[in-house]
Amino acid sequence: MRVVTGTTTSQQQRVSLPMEASGVFVASRGAPPGRLVSNPRGLVVGVVRGVAVFGLCAYAAHSLLGLGGRGMDGLFEDWVFNGLLLASSALCLLRAAWSTLERGAWSALGVGLGCWALGEVIFTLDPSQVTAAPFPGTSDFLWLIFYPAAFLTLGLLVRARVREFYPSLWLDGAVGALALAALASQFVLPTIATGTGGSLSNVVGDLIYPLGDLLLIGFVVAVLAITGWRPGRVLATVAVGLALSAVADGLSLYASATGHSGASVFDSLWPASAVVLGWAAWQPARPSAVIGLHGRRLLVFPVGFAVAALGLLVLQSVDPLDGAAYVLAVLTIAGAIARMGLTFTENLALVDRSRHEALTDALTDLGNRRRLLLALEDVLQSASVRAPWALLLFDLNGFKRYNDTFGHPVGDALLARLGAKLAEAAAPDGQAYRLGGDEFCVLTRVDQRSPEAVSAAAVCALSEHGRGFDISTAHGCVLLPTEAQDSSTALQLADERLYADKRSRQSSNAPDQLRDVLLQVMAERQPELPEHLHEVAVIARSVGRQLGLEGEELEIMIRAAELHDVGKVAVPDAILQKPSALDAAERAIIERHSEVGERILAVAPAMGPVARLVRASHERYDGFGYPDRREAKDIPLGARIIAVCDAFHAMTSDRPYSRGMDAADAVAELRHHAGAQFDPDVVEVFCAELAGGRPSPASAATAAHFSPQRERA
Repeated sequence: MRVVTGTTTSQQQRVSLPMEASGVFVASRGAPPGRLVSNPRGLVVGVVRGVAVFGLCAYAAHSLLGLGGRGMDGLFEDWVFNGLLLASSALCLLRAAWSTLERGAWSALGVGLGCWALGEVIFTLDPSQVTAAPFPGTSDFLWLIFYPAAFLTLGLLVRARVREFYPSLWLDGAVGALALAALASQFVLPTIATGTGGSLSNVVGDLIYPLGDLLLIGFVVAVLAITGWRPGRVLATVAVGLALSAVADGLSLYASATGHSGASVFDSLWPASAVVLGWAAWQPARPSAVIGLHGRRLLVFPVGFAVAALGLLVLQSVDPLDGAAYVLAVLTIAGAIARMGLTFTENLALVDRSRHEALTDALTDLGNRRRLLLALEDVLQSASVRAPWALLLFDLNGFKRYNDTFGHPVGDALLARLGAKLAEAAAPDGQAYRLGGDEFCVLTRVDQRSPEAVSAAAVCALSEHGRGFDISTAHGCVLLPTEAQDSSTALQLADERLYADKRSRQSSNAPDQLRDVLLQVMAERQPELPEHLHEVAVIARSVGRQLGLEGEELEIMIRAAELHDVGKVAVPDAILQKPSALDAAERAIIERHSEVGERILAVAPAMGPVARLVRASHERYDGFGYPDRREAKDIPLGARIIAVCDAFHAMTSDRPYSRGMDAADAVAELRHHAGAQFDPDVVEVFCAELAGGRPSPASAATAAHFSPQRERA
């Protein structure tokens, strides 16, 4: 601020106003922040910045070194100073006009600077509207606009830079603002107040600017505290500019109140603050960040402010404090004490969060191995024969292939999904854990549910099937405390049983391998056939579960659905691809394919149950099917399910001799032939599964509609 000379004491002490801002500008939307690119915009900005710096240097040389002599005072103190204000306003407005980044903040600052500059121009042309007129004059009104503009600018900038606001940092800002207010109330404001006089409007005009500066500096301290005392280049530049302006204001007012007059060596601080604040618009922006509650810097500033307030209270015993200064100092100490309590609370929360993170698997949010060991020690101390516990370890089968096929992000999503299902299966008597990789664990009481029931629920939760993948799980179970009395023994025994189960599963994989071989053989013969078989198996799985099939019985039915047309490898292509109706001889060949399929599968003894379902998959409910003319409940349930699912998929799929029909028409056909060709109970369950509505299962929607996730939803 500049001291305005006039006809009254109060008017001599009247000062103009500081301005404040911060920001970042990108000369081109594609350029990095703060970099001036080689284009007309960059040239304009470079010229404005160069002129501002040159003008500031000339002003400082005149003010400090007397360059040009006293005769140049009017030029520098009026027009050069006004030009620097206008240049700073232009820098901010250009930043707002040419970039959408923080446009609101820079617009507010540019308008504020423009009003300050306009007020200075009006005062230069007509000083009497300030020196001879009651407060507020036109220039006063324009100067005062800078305060709300500054507050708005700082608020918008800090909001763009800080994603999370901690109460302790807000409190740091309040402590700093109170301490500065206490110091100012004791050492600055009383001296300034003694120099006021005249009418009430003049007294208000003399005090409103220092009070505004005090509020502004307090707000700046609060903003710096909110950033964790790491404001970045933009806000740091703004803080420097505001500090220069406040120092110049305070020294000028103090000198005027104590009887000093004339040019001050501090006069150049006002144009310096203007240039620095305008320059801030061109600094690189720091992205928004979560402020960490750590580092000595978080203690240095609040402790320093508290010590300053404590010094004032100590001074009270020597020289009584001003009433306002005393109250503000006490509030500062109270704020510092509250800050200590809040810090303690935040540290406790931080310890709890760190402990949670140390004991929790980040991917699944289940407990990790460390938490399992702690829980296991507690359980072993309380478990008894009457209140037994069980430790179950699980290892996924097929997860490595799943990861290699679909990628690690999809694999991580699968683990998170299975972990959530396992936690639900273990509740309410147990807790689920992830030990790492594809290994999971459940620690549960077994006084209400049997270990077998818990194992079955967990195995189901850790299983998922779909096109191109089949995730199952091997497990090992140990009863506590009857089979193990310490954690290491329990884990070792469970691990041994888990891998024994895994080895037994690996030795029983022959049916799956045979299925894969046969599906590939059919794909080589009829490329579209495996897709049809897969779709039928997907639908059959869903319907079978609704009809009570589970465990091995369900798996046999699914394998039979996948292989029910394997006998077509013995049917000539001329018959399979014939675009017209088949004659009697050709139909006889087709009707033998279920017998051929049975013979192919029966070669492997483990596939015997599957072979029997394949043979019966084309029987009719009324006994007019083939090859054995079995009827009604004499047909295995799995075969009756396959017949309905196969017919629906065949009706809705395009064939060489016909186009597929709509799903609604196919459902109508199933209902029409229920009790004759199809089991009516199976038809009703099948139609209920379709009640949600979806496209023909010949499309990719089938797998989504009949997926295991949907069935459990």
